[in-house]
Amino acid sequence: MTGGASDRPVPRALALPADGGCRCGALRFRVTEQPIASAACHCRGCQKMSGSAFSTTLMVPVTGFTLLQGAVVQGGMKSPDLMHIHCAECLAWVFTRIPGMEFLNLRPTMLDDPSGFVPLMETCTSEKLPWAETPARHKFEHFPPPEAFGPLLEEYATLIASEE
Repeated sequence: MTGGASDRPVPRALALPADGGCRCGALRFRVTEQPIASAACHCRGCQKMSGSAFSTTLMVPVTGFTLLQGAVVQGGMKSPDLMHIHCAECLAWVFTRIPGMEFLNLRPTMLDDPSGFVPLMETCTSEKLPWAETPARHKFEHFPPPEAFGPLLEEYATLIASEE
């Protein structure tokens, strides 16, 4: 884990409730609890799923996320351990759910106002494209080790609290 410069943009708290939806508008959701972390993932799977250099994620407590309208389908690499959820109409990738976890990974660009999104960490930097850069404060060649999550979540909470 490496630290970053103090002049980098920092994650901001969401103005709650924060609504969002898919590209076609058929699916709408609401976030009612602050995310617990933010990230950019450079793994090849995320590159292929997003059609971009990396995917972006807000880790939102499951209890703070509600589908308001629309139907969803599981897409991407289908697995009982990792569920990529898409709008059933336009197939936009909206969030990922890991069964048994108390959070889901929301694509922040699906928020009506994603302007406050800044990744706290980058994952799978060993697979990143050479030109892909983010202002993330922490970079991991793979995924953070379990012992890093507590401090990362604490740092994120502190950063967004200072922005509320």
